[in-house]
Amino acid sequence: MARRYDSHTTTFSPEGRLYQVEYAIEAISHAGAAVGLRTNEGVVLAAEKKILSKLLETSVASEKMCKLDDHVAVAVAGINSDANLLINSARLFAQRYAAGYSEPVPIEQLVHHLCDQKQGYTQFGGLRPFGVSFLFAGWDKSSGFQLYQSDPSGNYAGWTATAIGANNQAAQAILKSEYAPSMSLNAARKLALKVLKQTMDSTILMPEKVEMCEVARAHEVPSEQHIRFRMASDKELEELCGLANSATLPTS
Repeated sequence: MARRYDSHTTTFSPEGRLYQVEYAIEAISHAGAAVGLRTNEGVVLAAEKKILSKLLETSVASEKMCKLDDHVAVAVAGINSDANLLINSARLFAQRYAAGYSEPVPIEQLVHHLCDQKQGYTQFGGLRPFGVSFLFAGWDKSSGFQLYQSDPSGNYAGWTATAIGANNQAAQAILKSEYAPSMSLNAARKLALKVLKQTMDSTILMPEKVEMCEVARAHEVPSEQHIRFRMASDKELEELCGLANSATLPTS
């Protein structure tokens, strides 16, 4: 029955399903995992970086974490080429908003704009859905620190902690049992790596297979509204991976 209705994104099946959108969501479940955790001190994003061959030269630039503006970052799970197009669109929207209103774009407004673009690719003939899901981490003056997840259908929702990509159900189970909204930013980093270790195929978590970033207050600047995006250094990742590989991993 599905084969009669899965060739076009604009055709509903008798059960009310859009199979091409469901196929896009299923494709993301085979991509490298990404985890997001929100705390009172900031938002942490961590993701698995797939290395297909030992001969592959790893890029200096991040492939799973992207900065959209000083106060917002995104983690990617899915097709990177699809993600690049949407990320460029989000950056342009953020800069236009800043130029027009002389203030940073609100996080949900940016997410809503990007999801409208995603949804448009499920509604018109001759287009295919974007095969990518995002975790957005950001801060604005009206809602503070925020974490959003979006999928290929154009839906999005706010979360305190969530995971996308491979083995996301197992990751969600760990987050439900161990995440606490009052945890520190450092504890969130440790828990994010612990979750990634459980979702990856290898038994040992290697620093070169992980990317991590955070959107948090800059402690060297006294203003509470000075937010910065920061990628975790190689030294930090090595230390966190060592903790994740050990038998006991503190979460506070």
